[in-house]
Amino acid sequence: MNGPPESLQVSVVVPTYRRPDLLARCLESLARQRFPRDGYEVLVCDDAASSATKKQVGALREAWDNRPALRYVPVAGTRGPAGARNLGWRSAKAEIIAFTDDDTVPEAEWLAHGVSALAPGVAAVAGATEMPIPEPPNDYERDAAGLTRSEFITANCFVRRSALQAVGGFDPRYTMAWREDSDLHFALLDSGLAVRREPRARVLHPMRGVRFGAGLGMQKKAMFDMLLRSKYPALYRRHIHSGIWRFYLAVAAAFAAAVALAALGHAPMAWAAAAVWAGLSAVFFLCRLRGTRRSFRDVADLALTSACIPLLSIAWRLVGWIRFGRGRP
Repeated sequence: MNGPPESLQVSVVVPTYRRPDLLARCLESLARQRFPRDGYEVLVCDDAASSATKKQVGALREAWDNRPALRYVPVAGTRGPAGARNLGWRSAKAEIIAFTDDDTVPEAEWLAHGVSALAPGVAAVAGATEMPIPEPPNDYERDAAGLTRSEFITANCFVRRSALQAVGGFDPRYTMAWREDSDLHFALLDSGLAVRREPRARVLHPMRGVRFGAGLGMQKKAMFDMLLRSKYPALYRRHIHSGIWRFYLAVAAAFAAAVALAALGHAPMAWAAAAVWAGLSAVFFLCRLRGTRRSFRDVADLALTSACIPLLSIAWRLVGWIRFGRGRP
């Protein structure tokens, strides 16, 4: 079996799932990198394994004249972004693996800065991610922009293949796009491998529109917090600021008490517990409303999600604790 060309320095892994317009925009920016055309390859890891995406990538490969090399990798077996990225880096030909997402726009110098930052002794590099949001934002936009303050995200990182092999890559139990990047970061740190930041390696992560009440479905991600916490308790406490869950627990406890007391026929105590739940929910609503856009749709979304998020978050944390309580497989 022939090895990779000597000129090949980096393999770019892009997981995707039925987002052709976003994928096209991302690949267009990757084709414009100020980097030797024979020095990198791009692997599109299709979690839907769809013929449409395969055809899209094939057309681009012809348009690029395969410089840089562009490969379509259908995902089979373990699904989700962690599984797709594992297939990507294991199929890659270069020693340096660059990860980004199909909804990003890497700047033209992204590859050059990321690769140069991987000095001898450095296992991984985290770049800088920008996410412009309207002013004022709604609560969802403000929360999503927290991505730009993350220490290490797979929308913008460079990792040596040897480091990925040393830690086993991504944990495929993260079947949603949540905490799989923190898990890899913690695995590298736990193994004593050096991770540095390179703010000049930049990607743009444009905000996408979301449906009404989108925050409710996102609470399922809370179960993966429990997986990360059970695997790396000390690193979780040091790097993840999640004190809000204690407030959620108080809200959920008041709600559960109201339901239980009502079922037992203790109406006055049930009403008191319900009043506590309503009061805490109102505080949560007002805190989220502060500094945000106040259109009718945004305020109605806040009212609905403020009543439900604490309950859903605690429920999914419980699912995660039951499912992943032992942490390492």
